[in-house]
Amino acid sequence: MTANDYLDCFPPALVVIPCGSRKLGRRARAADLYVGSYHRACRRAADALRPDRLLILSARYGLLDLDDVIDPYDTPHGAADAITAQALLKQATVRDIVLLDPVVALGGARHVDLVRTIWPHAHTPRAGTRGMGEQMARLAVLRKGHEQQLM
Repeated sequence: MTANDYLDCFPPALVVIPCGSRKLGRRARAADLYVGSYHRACRRAADALRPDRLLILSARYGLLDLDDVIDPYDTPHGAADAITAQALLKQATVRDIVLLDPVVALGGARHVDLVRTIWPHAHTPRAGTRGMGEQMARLAVLRKGHEQQLM
């Protein structure tokens, strides 16, 4: 059994998915703002896991609920005006979600590194993938596997 096999036993208390560089050109709910195929694949996989809570980790705004309304932006993770680990911890503390477990992070290395500053125990089903094609395939397998469990 691997660390990520734990996902087959218990629904996550929290799934954190990445934002995306492709966005609508207008103010919108976080659930609708990100339109890229990678973000959408992460969202579908996260939905299939049926978490108690799903948040988007925005490079600019930090932790977002799906209904948070925000303006589009052009800030990648790691940029000077991007969310910091310290600001992220403050947001998680205010939301009273620091002690949640299990937590799943469905994103790239920068995303996972930030998530793990708050939840070092976070499960990362995409770990070890090489390239976007393999990452998208892993997300599809995760989604399909959990959708089949619900049938």
